[in-house]
Amino acid sequence: MRKILILKVIMLCFISSLVSAQRMIPKQKGFEINAGTFAETQMNKNFYVNAAFMVYGKKGNYQLYSLEYSQQTANYQSLSIPIANYLAEAGYGFHFLGDYKRNVNLYTAVSATAGYETINNGNSELPDGGLIVDQDNFIYGAGGKLSLETYLTDQLVFLIQGKVKVLWNTDLEQFRLSLGFGFRFNF
Repeated sequence: MRKILILKVIMLCFISSLVSAQRMIPKQKGFEINAGTFAETQMNKNFYVNAAFMVYGKKGNYQLYSLEYSQQTANYQSLSIPIANYLAEAGYGFHFLGDYKRNVNLYTAVSATAGYETINNGNSELPDGGLIVDQDNFIYGAGGKLSLETYLTDQLVFLIQGKVKVLWNTDLEQFRLSLGFGFRFNF
């Protein structure tokens, strides 16, 4: 009886090492939260947070829908003027490179972005009496992303990403680079 039990345990270990969970299957959905900073700025004043929903397609590619809040500051004398962006994004991610068991993957993504930019919380007057001539604007543009993703468990994914956005009708830089990290949970 003992030999049979040991043999069953050995067989189970052997079979489980050959079998791996299915990952990135078509129509699988995921929810992602990530945060980061802009490449040329200070982390404490300039940051973004992002929540995304994705649906996997064929070959590990996915559709991406996200909402993002970002804040940057513009310096004026001794004041820091906050500039906030509220963005919605829709795009498509392409599985670029990965290992056989899909533990580590490299993705590229392209997206369209639209949102609203507000300067100094909509207040055009500064404490020293100066006036801000720029106004709150509707902004739009395109984006790209390079993302390194690794599975921590069958559902939990850790990712490191670099993003670039080109935005029009903005009072900040039109070309924005950002670096960040996040987690995704696949359902």
